[in-house]
Amino acid sequence: MLPNGSGANLGPVIAAFTDRTGVNVEPIEVPLDEVVNTLILDNVLDQRRFDVALPATFSLPDLVSAGTLLPLDGYVAAHEPEGFRDGILYQTGDSFDGETYGFQTDGDAYLMFYHADMMSSTDHQARFADRFGQRLEIPRTWEELDRQMAFFHAPDDGVFGGLLFRVPQFLAWEWWGRFHAKGVWPMAPDLTPQIHGEAGVTALEEMIRATESLAPGHASIGLFENWERYAQGDIYANIGWGGTQKYLNQTKSAMQGRMIFGPTPGGQIGQGPLAVPYFNWGWNFVVSATSDQPELAYLFSLFAASPRMSTLAVGQTNGFFDPFRAEHYQDEKIVEAYSAPFLKVHREAMRNAIPDLYLKGHSEYFAALAKGLDAAVMGSLQPEEALRGVAQKWELISGKAGHAQQVLRWRSLREKYPAHVKAALKDL
Repeated sequence: MLPNGSGANLGPVIAAFTDRTGVNVEPIEVPLDEVVNTLILDNVLDQRRFDVALPATFSLPDLVSAGTLLPLDGYVAAHEPEGFRDGILYQTGDSFDGETYGFQTDGDAYLMFYHADMMSSTDHQARFADRFGQRLEIPRTWEELDRQMAFFHAPDDGVFGGLLFRVPQFLAWEWWGRFHAKGVWPMAPDLTPQIHGEAGVTALEEMIRATESLAPGHASIGLFENWERYAQGDIYANIGWGGTQKYLNQTKSAMQGRMIFGPTPGGQIGQGPLAVPYFNWGWNFVVSATSDQPELAYLFSLFAASPRMSTLAVGQTNGFFDPFRAEHYQDEKIVEAYSAPFLKVHREAMRNAIPDLYLKGHSEYFAALAKGLDAAVMGSLQPEEALRGVAQKWELISGKAGHAQQVLRWRSLREKYPAHVKAALKDL
């Protein structure tokens, strides 16, 4: 089972597997937001429609907790070549509770896109320096990004500051980055939420103000609509992934060759900058717990995630898999699909990304957060009230997940943050 758009990536891999083994593989594509529920329903009803599936990495904890996925460590010991995963730049989401469940197959670090013509304009450079006393360059912090978007936002002239997502489904990702950039852990070691303190409220207030600099229609623009809209060439800043770049780097895009790339902004902690790249999506090969051919399903996943086959998959320009192995960044077809400047920024972000909230109940934590953020952005709740409500819901979610075990999971996840981020974040 594949998310829509992945068939182009896996078609050549499936053909190669069948050619070498004689085993037929039937791909079934479903909408992006239906992968998890479809897999759970298949398991609950014992339909056995799927042996292999590609859910988003952030959904693995919930799928494991539901008994939907097969642990793979036995097959790993029997079949996986030594050092097979060493070339994978981001591995944090492939395991849960000490067991291996997946193969990362899509490098979805969140990244920024800037209109090169606007940033490099001598007139804009001069006016920006005169107004703010600093150069117009890739923003290092969210505050700098917000300032730049406001500077370029001129609706009367048909130019807009940004196209950051404001649909509830994606709101939490931006706030998660903004919050971490304030230098605070989202939860204390004992799971006490810290999101509703000064750092969280300030991050949300800044996100709300930044919304004023976004292009019209931002409240309803989803993933693919975002790509199409930014490709028109009248917006300064955008946020997205490698799939965004694959679309924008096509000849039909007015933005092809006209972008400057950067990591998601960070923060200023004391006298030093804090960079917090963020891995927030990524498709992951998993084996269904009800598979009638579990070992074969694992072996297909191993084959598809291998350096040669994954390079073939990522290089398909009509698919949305992004680089995730070191080998991918030297492949000529992949470089052509993404451009060398983009891949340089992407690789650095992949190597230093903070993880998503890989805890049991991930979907509940983030659904509560998204609902609270949306209420604040829409003006129905004040930021402090919205985040206080989210924190209360998080306490209930942690309790339902089994507080003692959840504490251990969270402490383990904190240790997987990049060293420079761990050193900067504090508990309140």
